[in-house]
Amino acid sequence: MKFRIEKDVLGSAKVPEDAYYGLETQRALENFNASGIKTNKTMIYAYAILKYAAAHANISIGKLNPKIGKAIMKASKEVASGKFSDQFNIDVFQAGAGTNLNMNLNEVIANRAIELLNGNKGDYNLVNPNDHVNMSQSTNDTYHTAVHIASYISVRNKLLPALKDLNRTLDKKAQEFEDIIKVGRTHLQNAVPISMGQEFKGYSGAVAKAAENIRHATDLLLEIPLGGTAVGTGINASKGYAETAALEINKELKTRFFITSNKFKMMPNQQDEVFLSDSLKECAITINKIANDLRLLSSSLGGRMGELSLPELLPGSSIMPGKINPSAAEMMNMVCFQIFGYSYSIDKAADSGQLQLNVYMPLIAHDLLLSIDLFSNGVNIFTKKCIDGIKANRSIIKKNLDNDISIVTALTRHIGYAKAAEIARMAYKSDKTVKEVCLEMGVLDKKTLDRLLDPKNEI
Repeated sequence: MKFRIEKDVLGSAKVPEDAYYGLETQRALENFNASGIKTNKTMIYAYAILKYAAAHANISIGKLNPKIGKAIMKASKEVASGKFSDQFNIDVFQAGAGTNLNMNLNEVIANRAIELLNGNKGDYNLVNPNDHVNMSQSTNDTYHTAVHIASYISVRNKLLPALKDLNRTLDKKAQEFEDIIKVGRTHLQNAVPISMGQEFKGYSGAVAKAAENIRHATDLLLEIPLGGTAVGTGINASKGYAETAALEINKELKTRFFITSNKFKMMPNQQDEVFLSDSLKECAITINKIANDLRLLSSSLGGRMGELSLPELLPGSSIMPGKINPSAAEMMNMVCFQIFGYSYSIDKAADSGQLQLNVYMPLIAHDLLLSIDLFSNGVNIFTKKCIDGIKANRSIIKKNLDNDISIVTALTRHIGYAKAAEIARMAYKSDKTVKEVCLEMGVLDKKTLDRLLDPKNEI
């Protein structure tokens, strides 16, 4: 491998000759390799769009030479398109605050801009990573802004559509099952009747509510601290730069990002990231409960369930022939558990910031974006491989309903709670239906019992 020599404050060192990144990236690659996990691609995209918008703004206010600025803009667009994805290999667990990633962007964009101006990689007199690509910026304001951009577009383009599809599919099942009356259950015991349509309507409504909470949390990300530079004062950023850059970001992404009126509030704090993470966790709790319910309702526990049949995706045992498990629901459970873990990690990273900066932004960014991607993919699989193919086992549902003693609740307003409880206990001990016991006891006539004990009257 051939190398070029670059210099920084620590001295001279070798960088691969064909690399678009520079010495600071090289030092990060050599020093930090804790996980082998690279930066989320959406974060690279968002950061590259930010660099594009920053160059545009600096040209517009007369701070950046247009020839250099246009080369930076073109290079930034190429990075955003994924053209140089092999140049971004810094470990997620890197030096604090995200300086390594910011400089990785600055160096790749600078060296590509140098090429576009017919220079040689490493000739930073032509285009400098710090002086030109990073003009009017600091890692501290741009990294935070890039997290907001990446998270916003990820939720908008991936997660909300996935949740909408899940909600739509659950609604479809609610309509399909609306005529099926079944045993309701509380405390894992039989309770009064409910229709299966109502049960699934509850699921769809809960998902819709969770999605609305996520949408609200995501809208808070539209406020960005761009232009605050190092500590919020805006040192080295010219008047009008941040607003002009925000307009260009919005033009490119069809969004509504705006510059915060209080950069000192935003830059050291990650309230919006935590709020979004919490909304993801709340949604995961909701969907995890649905997955658990489906596993129960399709189970063979006690021979009393089996009311639902879930799609059969693959054999469920290496030793028991013919065994089929609720695989997609189990997958969804594990995705939700991982979301819970990411949320805890984000909380701890956010509450560990100090003074004017939170150095744990790379971890927050990684866990938040990975949560969104994982959740989006998991929900899509759950919808297509589980919810869409659910079938109701009507004969089992009817048998369970016919044998349900909780239907005696419908008689309490006519014969009183104590008498109804006596009938329920007798039905349970004798393995007879409530109607049979009532007729034997002469409590009410058959015509009245038929009317009062009709489950359709109880939902």
